[in-house]
Amino acid sequence: MTEQMMWQPGPERVAAANLTAFARQAGRPADYAELHRWSIEHPEEFWSLLWDFAAVRGEKGQRILADGDRMPGAQWFPEARLNYAQNLLRRRDDGTALVFRGEEKVTRRMTYGELYLRVARLAQAMKGEGIVAGDVVAAYMPNLPETLIALLAASSIGAVFTSASPDFGVQGVRDRFGQVAPKLLFVADGYFYNGKTLDTLDKVAQIVASLPSVRKVIVSPYVRETGHELARIPNAVTRGDFVAPYRGQTEIEFAQLPFAHPLYVLYSSGTTGVPKCIVHSAGGVLLQHLKEHRLQADVKPGDKVFYFTTCGWMMWNWLVSALASEATLLLYDGSPFVGRGRVLFDYAQAEGMTHFGTSAKFIDACAKINLKPRATHDLAALRAMFSTGSPLSPESFDYVYRDIKADLQLASISGGTDIVSCFVLGNPVGPVWRGEIQCAGLGMAVEVLNEQGKRAALGEKGELACLRPFPSMPISFWNDADGAKYRAAYFERFAGIWCHGDFAERTAHDGFIIHGRSDATLNPGGVRIGTAEIYRQVETLPEVVESIVIGQEFEGDVRVVLFVKLQEGLTLDEALAKRVKETIRANTTPRHVPDKVLQVADIPRTKSGKIVELAVREVVHGRAVKNSEALANPEALEYFRNRAELSA
Repeated sequence: MTEQMMWQPGPERVAAANLTAFARQAGRPADYAELHRWSIEHPEEFWSLLWDFAAVRGEKGQRILADGDRMPGAQWFPEARLNYAQNLLRRRDDGTALVFRGEEKVTRRMTYGELYLRVARLAQAMKGEGIVAGDVVAAYMPNLPETLIALLAASSIGAVFTSASPDFGVQGVRDRFGQVAPKLLFVADGYFYNGKTLDTLDKVAQIVASLPSVRKVIVSPYVRETGHELARIPNAVTRGDFVAPYRGQTEIEFAQLPFAHPLYVLYSSGTTGVPKCIVHSAGGVLLQHLKEHRLQADVKPGDKVFYFTTCGWMMWNWLVSALASEATLLLYDGSPFVGRGRVLFDYAQAEGMTHFGTSAKFIDACAKINLKPRATHDLAALRAMFSTGSPLSPESFDYVYRDIKADLQLASISGGTDIVSCFVLGNPVGPVWRGEIQCAGLGMAVEVLNEQGKRAALGEKGELACLRPFPSMPISFWNDADGAKYRAAYFERFAGIWCHGDFAERTAHDGFIIHGRSDATLNPGGVRIGTAEIYRQVETLPEVVESIVIGQEFEGDVRVVLFVKLQEGLTLDEALAKRVKETIRANTTPRHVPDKVLQVADIPRTKSGKIVELAVREVVHGRAVKNSEALANPEALEYFRNRAELSA
């Protein structure tokens, strides 16, 4: 990969950055590497100063870290008392708290004052229904303002919030919510996707029938009036009727709770079995998100922050915390390709978006259809673009700076549901190098470890790991009283070290490159190969829309098999298959070249858009996929089953 600096912030931007102010307050030089070193060597000083710098609402207490040598087991801010919702609702004025767009059909705006009042009324209605701290409140909702309001109302009481997006099937929701037994379920009557109106109430009725814990189902009208349709759903009420008795409520009594009080239950993808229920703390989520928004993303009061996400992906949880930095949330629900892919850039122009978050696949798709927002849209306000979900290829860096905006911090970020945040992400005062994630997060002792658990050399691929505790580690897994499942998930590979499951390398610029998931790495001839290295080459070919690669057990070894989805109307012939192999060979190594290149009509993916290499590998080997309900398009697995080409 050619080393090329794509962007460098100017001195005025560096001087005005939150990170620069924080370094000054810490008495540290305005050098990211030095600041990072201090943050992991002196964690109590760093996280305590961050609390003060971000003006966290609550009582910090005297102790910052107890049992700091235990991982897991460290306790952050053990004497603290705070409330997550109180920190997000710190404003009550007429400034714009959020803007919502539902494709090209619905646009809404809400002030901070209006948001506060809506949360106050809903929180009181929840209390009237008997909800107390520790109860679970669930949402099966589109990315509506009402979903955010439900989260804030629940967390103001100390209830635990969990959510899934309405594109999940009935079994997928049962597998998640059935484990945590919610007492209230918030739903919408449907949602819009790619111009279509999709009803969800039939699915809701089936879900509720298998959730005996649910006392009441609160239905928000979105795609139509719903009052006359609720009879088929047990204990259902419209949202308007639910809050009607509390319309005079104007204040919120924020429960002051421990730092480690549970805030969220998030779920693993569930493609290898019933999803794991990951419990996150209110204090850990709040402090980690404040750090990432203010210091790593340079979010300031009045900024307009957007992330393309559903409520079933942790990026929604990450996005909404930007309210704690006094930003305006730009919410969107629906397809990102309405209006020939222009809809999100139209949104960015109309609202003066400052931070644009999306997936690597969206950026690649925009490049494939030759979108050139730099020429068609006014993106003067846009300062940062975030990408996650899968590795961002060097060619996508080229596309962003050539066709979206030249003066822009492009922050490829990586972490996950497990920590509801990032291990590696952006640095607004440092350069962006082509194909690289800028840095490890402050306070995160991130390393790449080799097979022996030692620090890998620069450029050597290994396991992405974190050597020391950090506040947004999960509190626990649900129904895992002795912590055995939790320890097995992250700490079995290297004792006392968080092993994240990403195959990565550190670069000469203190940056990182992610090469795919460790459990999906290929091992032909015993040599580990990251799948992202192959995807990067294949998807430069204009004929290829997308690809997925697996290792097939064959004749006592592992051979590389590549499946490609081609542009509509194209058929894979010998000439194209040869060009695919030649492209991979010329730009990687002979070991990366697939033994087989096969065409498929579609590629299976999770609800958050990630391709599922492990599920495809199971199908190819004739093994059952344990939880196809977790997939957005489970029918696509059939394209990989019993392929005659793979028997020879």
